[in-house]
Amino acid sequence: MRTCFFIGHRDAPESLRSQLDEAIERHIMEYGVTDFVVGKYGNFDRMAAQAVQRAKQRYTNIRLTLLLAYYDPIQQSNLPPGFDGSLYPDGLENVPRRYAIVHANRYMVRHSEYLIAYDKGLVGNTRELVLYARRREKKEMIHIENLAEKM
Repeated sequence: MRTCFFIGHRDAPESLRSQLDEAIERHIMEYGVTDFVVGKYGNFDRMAAQAVQRAKQRYTNIRLTLLLAYYDPIQQSNLPPGFDGSLYPDGLENVPRRYAIVHANRYMVRHSEYLIAYDKGLVGNTRELVLYARRREKKEMIHIENLAEKM
C-alpha cells in the first residue's frame, strides 16, 4: 500500500484541476499509489479530493481518506460523500488546538511515500511543510511533486 498526501495553499486557483488529475493519474500508474489522504481546509484540499474522486471512477482499488486535525466523533462517522474513511493521527489529542493542523500535516508527511503539493514559496504553513518534506526527500523517504513549479 502506497500513500500520497496533498498539501497546498487554501487560495489555490481553479486552473490546477487538470494538473491535479494528471498528477493523480501518474501516481496511480507509475508509482502504484492506492491511498490518497487530504485535509478539508481550503480550495486546494477541495480540488484534490474531487480529483481523487474522479480517479476512483476509473480505478476502483484506490481509497480517499479525510485527515482530521481535530477530534470529532461526528465527523468520523459522517464522512463527506466520496471519502472511504478518516484519519485522526495518534497523539494529536495532546497537541494544543492552534497547532493541530500543523502536527496532523507533519504526521502525514512522515507516513506517506508521496506528496502532491501546491507551494508558491510564500511564508506560511504550506511552505514550512514542504521544506520539512524536502529534508525527508533528501533521505529518500518521500517523493514530492510541487504543482506550483509547473505553472
